[in-house]
Amino acid sequence: MSKNLISIQDFSKEELLHILEVAKEFEANREQNFLAGKVIACLFFEPSTRTRLSFEAAVNRLGARVIGFPDSRNTSVAKGETLEDTIHIVSNYVDMIVMRHPMAGAADIAAKISPVPVVNAGDGANQHPTQTLLDMYSILKTQGRLENLKINMVGDLKYGRTIHSLVEAMYYFNPTFVFTAPEELQIPKKYLEFLDSKGVKYEFAEKIEDHLNDCDILYMTRVQQERFPDIDEYNKVKDFYKLTADMLGNVKPGMKIMHPLPRIGEIALDVDETPYAYYFQQAGNGMYVRMAIISYLLGYR
Repeated sequence: MSKNLISIQDFSKEELLHILEVAKEFEANREQNFLAGKVIACLFFEPSTRTRLSFEAAVNRLGARVIGFPDSRNTSVAKGETLEDTIHIVSNYVDMIVMRHPMAGAADIAAKISPVPVVNAGDGANQHPTQTLLDMYSILKTQGRLENLKINMVGDLKYGRTIHSLVEAMYYFNPTFVFTAPEELQIPKKYLEFLDSKGVKYEFAEKIEDHLNDCDILYMTRVQQERFPDIDEYNKVKDFYKLTADMLGNVKPGMKIMHPLPRIGEIALDVDETPYAYYFQQAGNGMYVRMAIISYLLGYR
């Protein structure tokens, strides 16, 4: 039975830490070739830049080959082929499937069909476990630890799959979460119930400034228009938060600003020049972490 990565809870604490350690080794030596002869499918039913390209770069760095598509418009999906049939077909050709899909639960459907490992590269507003692992790697690199950190999550916490996965992973390390969002975009109740069951501390805020100066990580997110069923609801909250450089005068010296990207208007360009901005390096860390995930699921590291 293949091991998959559909939810971040598919990995134990020990497995999470193992991935981070192997990612560190790959960052030190990213030219590898031990997956020569393997073929990996990257099936992206939804637009992506960083996730798709970092996965394809990871596959190439490991010596394997990539097949797949960057969107589904030129595939049989456009003719009405079901997800199930697509997975049945593609799994005949490859050693692993990496899949992004706009429907929550799509990756789980694929994993139940595929005889080869399936990696969830984002399924709707549900989960994004590989982003979580690169986020954890970024936190570890910048803070020197994962334990006892205060993480302020800002913006679209309702539809933000990166938020959902990170909450479920970081609970192992005794964090304190701040959920900064308007009521319409607050984190879903099921994640609060999860944190309650684990005894994790959290609080709510409406303004970034409420916990800007006492957090270790400021995790910004964009308001995702594509997740809103009502455009009027999106327009009401789309400009709720904007971080500017002049807001950062009293933050902790080691505080880092993270963002899964793309950003729209929630982080001003002048923040890029501050020592706190880490979102571009965060995206760069994705290749090493995804190299580690691929290697692990194929039984090599």
